[in-house]
Parts: sequence; C-alpha cells; structure tokens
Amino acid sequence: MDRNSIIGLLLIGGILIGWLVMSQPSAEELAQQKHISDSIASYQETQKVAEVVANAESSASVSNDTLLPLNDSLKTVLKSKVYGDFAEASVGENKNIVLENDLMKLTISSKGARISSVELKNYKTFDGKPLFLFDADSSRQAIVLSSHAKKINTDSLYFTPSETAATITVSGDDKTSLSLKLYAGDKSKYLEFVYTIKGNDYMIQYNVNAVGLQNVIDKTSNNMVLNWNMKTPIQEHHIETQQRASTIYYQNAEDVTDKISEMSDEKIALASKTKWIAFKQQFFTSVLIPEKGFDKAFDIESKTAYGSANYIKDFSASIPLTYSNKENESIAMSMYFGPNHFKTLKNYDLGLEKQINLGWKIFGWLNRFLVIPIFNFLSGFEMNYGLIILILTIIIKLLLLPIAYKTVLSSAKMRVLKPEIDELNEKYKDGDPMQKQQATMALYKQAGVNPMAGCIPVLLQMPILIALFNFFPASIELRQEGFLWASDLSTYDSVWDFGFSIPWYGDHVSLFALLMTASTLLYTWSNSQLMGSTNQMPGMKWMMYLMPILFLGFLNNYSAGLSWYYFLANMITFGQTWVMQKFVINHDALHAKIQENKKKPVKKSAFQQRLEDMAKQQQQAKQKKK
Repeated sequence: MDRNSIIGLLLIGGILIGWLVMSQPSAEELAQQKHISDSIASYQETQKVAEVVANAESSASVSNDTLLPLNDSLKTVLKSKVYGDFAEASVGENKNIVLENDLMKLTISSKGARISSVELKNYKTFDGKPLFLFDADSSRQAIVLSSHAKKINTDSLYFTPSETAATITVSGDDKTSLSLKLYAGDKSKYLEFVYTIKGNDYMIQYNVNAVGLQNVIDKTSNNMVLNWNMKTPIQEHHIETQQRASTIYYQNAEDVTDKISEMSDEKIALASKTKWIAFKQQFFTSVLIPEKGFDKAFDIESKTAYGSANYIKDFSASIPLTYSNKENESIAMSMYFGPNHFKTLKNYDLGLEKQINLGWKIFGWLNRFLVIPIFNFLSGFEMNYGLIILILTIIIKLLLLPIAYKTVLSSAKMRVLKPEIDELNEKYKDGDPMQKQQATMALYKQAGVNPMAGCIPVLLQMPILIALFNFFPASIELRQEGFLWASDLSTYDSVWDFGFSIPWYGDHVSLFALLMTASTLLYTWSNSQLMGSTNQMPGMKWMMYLMPILFLGFLNNYSAGLSWYYFLANMITFGQTWVMQKFVINHDALHAKIQENKKKPVKKSAFQQRLEDMAKQQQQAKQKKK
C-alpha cells in the first residue's frame, strides 16, 4: 500500500469519528428518550393491569404467573383492585398440614384453607395403592365472597394456620382442631376455617367463622357461596361398574333421599331446603352436612369423565351459605369421608345409609331387615366371606322351605294328573281349544288341584332373589375379599382373560357365572321333568333354557359373590326338590286323594262358569254361520 492510500484511509476514518461525535445525543436528548421509553412501558403495563383486572373480576382471583412480569408497584395496585381488603393475603407460601386419625389422613392446604386430599388408611385401590377419595389436582373447596362489589375467591388466598407442625395425629376418643385464618387488613377482621377431627371417626366438623367482617362482606342475597367440586378417581377393577354406581345423592327437608341418575350427565337445581349432599362413589362417599340445612336453592351437577385415564365422574355443587353480616358469625357443618358401610352410615342417624342401593321398596326392606342383620351376625365370626355367603344361603333357603314344599307338592300333583291331561290333549287335539281348556279346568277342579299353586310360591321368593341381586354388588364387606379362585367377591372373577372383547360376553371368563348358568339349566331341566313337557307351550320350553344363557353375558361382568349365591341357591333347591319328591311326598297316597276328590260334587267357580259361557257363545256363533 502506497503513501496516498494510507492518507486516504486516515481521512475517511477521521471523518467517520467526527460524524459520530457530532451526531451523539446530548444529555437532555437522552433524558427525553428515556422518558418516552418509560412512558411506553408504563402504558403497556397499565394495559396489562387493566386486562388482568377485567379477567380477575369474573374469576375472583389472579395467578402468580400473571403477576410475574409486573413491577412491584403495579402488583400492589393489581392485588388491591382484585382482592380489596384481602390484598395482603394474596401472596404467601402454601403449607400442607396433615390431620391424621385412626381411619384417615386429611391434607389441609394453607392456600385456600381447603381439604386438598383424603386418604382412607384401611383401604387400598384394586391394584394395591393407597386409596384417596380425591387429591389436590382433582378437587376444589372454596368460598366466594362479595366485598365492595368485588368477588373474592378464597382458593387463591393464603390463610394463616394455627399449627406449624406438618402432621397432627389424634387417636381413640380424643379430638383436635386446626384453625386457618384469612385476615382482611388487620388481625381483628378475618374469615376462619376450623377443622375438628376425632380419633376413631370418619366424620369431621367444619366451621366457617366470620369475625369483624360486617363492613367487609356486602349485604347481598348470595354474599357467601361455597363451591365444592370433585373428580372421583378410579379405585375399582371394573371401571364400568364403578361408573354405574357413582352419582350425587341429596336429602331434602322431608327426609326424602334422591339422586342424579347414575346413567346420565345432568345438572339440577335443588329448590327446597337440603339436609345434606353426597358425592358418592361405588364403595366410598364424601358428604357435606350443614348443621341447620342449606336453606337456599343451589345447583348440583354430575358429568362423566369421558376419555380420562384417571377419573370416573366430575361432581360439583355451588351452595349459597346463610350469612347475616353480624360482627361474629359461625356456619357449622360436618363432612363425612368414608366407606359406604350400611351400619357405619346408619349410626349417624342422618339417613346417609340411603346412598347404598339396596333396591326399591320391598326389596330394600328385605335387605335392611333380613339379609343385612343375618350377614352382619355371620360376619362377627370372622369367617371367609365365601363361607358366610354359603351359610346365609342355607338360612334363607330354610326360611323359604315351607314355600318350597308348596311348590314341589304342586308339581307332584300335576305329575300325578299328567296321564289324564295327556288324554284330554289327545281327545281335543283337533277340536275347539276353548272346549279343551274348559275340560282341563274341570279336571283340575274335580281333583282339587290349583294349576297356579306352583307359580305363587315362586313369585313369593322373587323379592328375596331381587333383593340379593342389589345387596351383593353394594356390599363393601365383599370388596377385595377372596374366595377359591376369586380374588374379589365384589366384582367378577376371571379364570381366563382373552385380551380382546367379545360382544355381549366380555373380555374374560367368569367361572362363578358359568357355574351359576349351568346350575340354572340343570334346575330347569329337572323341573321340566317333574312337571311334564306336555304342559308347556312349545316355544316356552326353549325360552326357559335360553334365558340363563342370555343372562350369562350380563353376570359375566357382575359380582362373583352374587353368582356364588345363585349357584348355591340353585343347587340347594335342586337337592330339596329331589329329597321331597323321593322321601317326603307319597305319590300313591297323593294319587288316591286326587281320585277321591274327583268323586265329590264340585261347585263351579265363577271363572269356570265364564269359560263355559264363552264356549257356548262360540258354538252358537258357528251354528249361525252354518
């Protein structure tokens, strides 16, 4: 590079440096630019605050993620706008405190002062894991307040607990309380949640106390609303059965217990005073019980958790609490978290046991006053529940023995008359069916045989059969109790899993269901032999064999305890019938008595007279046509 080139480059560099120095803004200009930048940032944050406030007014809360990008002064403004007197409680540390007794563990979160989870210590899920009625991610228990035209949601605010220990344990008849306070500006004004737990009880006390809030909470009709939501987790082996047994129950002021249908997704309004509401699962329940009842209308909703791998149903209730804006006011409630065990629930004398589906009217009465007392008595001997079902079956069959004898006796009479019935069938096979019926009824009348006598005892036994159909699937005593090859009598027993599902039948083989079906077919066959096949309509004979096979597809997925009971009942009935026919009933004496009855004059019954009149009218009609 020559001298001229070097001089040229130096001149160009000097010009550039001079231009940069001359174009640099002054201190006044730099201050002005900073002011403009700060104004733009301030405007953007103000817009952000306005947007957050607008969104928070509907939800009555604001998340920490929303507050994060804002500066401290704007955070303070925002919290004041959203939370009003409770602004200081909008920041804090969430602490979990466990209240534990002999039966359960309650986890209480200081954020929202809610019960975030309940674990029942004496129970496990079908796969052996700890059993939770609900957990922190699937539940909500919050009160929404109206304060100076703002909606304040307690689940986003931090309460101050009275205890600092991570776990508080109580046992036996002792009890303990945990208080959590939400302060409204100073220590003299607060909303307090108090949970009191006893050592050997599934029931806890839940009190909401308002102190000095008469000028903080608005005097409106619904100024304090309790929102209670819960997603019920999968706990049982057969999800479909758990789903069919899960719903919301409630009881009104007239002690009438009702529910949302287990098979529907529905939202309903409870208009009258409500004594309690329960989020019921198959074998467990969570119940909210106000001391004085909920006296305002509110909505409850049950939805199926479609597509969820962890939950069955989604329950919710939005309950206005009675609050009078006094200086010191308390709303007393109780909460039950425990099993759907009939005796346990009944001991509270609140009608909570009506959540257990024992059947309609007479079927439920039979379960309450006959089956359950016997079952509980036998359970006291601490035997295997398969053996308890066996003894229960024997006791019930002994109680029904007189009815069974009447049924067998009627069958024996019909069998004695079978040759004469066959003669009438042959005589009138091409004749008038009405004459055949009239002659058959006359024969029954002469012999002193009631053809319906065999049906009536069977009908009398049906309520017990149906009652037990409801009892076994609802009995938590059978849950996870094994017998023979069945690991859990409350659900189906599987001796072979296909790995795929067969329409109508399922994806497994239940051996107890197969045994029950085989015993039903055996009983049907033996009964048809005793009665005589000629007494049945041609299609009816095959229908009697087809029905047990059709029910197999249903019972294959049903309680193994129920199938075991039906199998035992069928085999005992089969044995009873054989013994009575073989050793109790004297067929020769019975035949002689029937023949003696036929010699006696018989007065026509009103029914027989109507049959004769109908036959005469038909004959007269035929003659007129000729």
